Amino acid sequence: MIIGVHHTAISTHDIEALSAWYIEMFGLEKLCDDGWSDAPELDKIVGLDNSAARFMLLSGGNHCIELFEFSSPERGEHTPSRPVCKPGFTHICFAVDDIVAEHARLSAAGMEFFSAPTVAGGRPLVATYGRDPDGNVVELLQVIDDGPFAFPTTQPQWKVGRKD
Repeated sequence: MIIGVHHTAISTHDIEALSAWYIEMFGLEKLCDDGWSDAPELDKIVGLDNSAARFMLLSGGNHCIELFEFSSPERGEHTPSRPVCKPGFTHICFAVDDIVAEHARLSAAGMEFFSAPTVAGGRPLVATYGRDPDGNVVELLQVIDDGPFAFPTTQPQWKVGRKD
């Protein structure tokens, strides 16, 4: 039985900088900072040969972001302006209660947005997309009335430092 979405993972070339940005800009909390190398069982899981990476798990209340910085194999080219229409990770969305204020705060901190907060095609929500320092798309979303996006969030009990 599926019980919910646990986390979204993002690979980065600078885990320190990207984790600091998500912690500072979105108030996420670092749950763990770990890594692996010479671990054939993890190579099988991630589908890579001779993988090595550092990872962090950042809690956002009802969802976590997992960041990876691989040292092996070679990471390849960084594409910071990949359009959202290309297959792959499209965006991560943060629910907000005052999108105008959050847009202004993040813009002042240097985050670039595609547009000002906009009512989404007559739907009962206001949204805008911007990019994190690595170019990943981040959405701000304020639900303003009932509709499919007005679902209740769950508050999982993340177990900090637990290793079982």
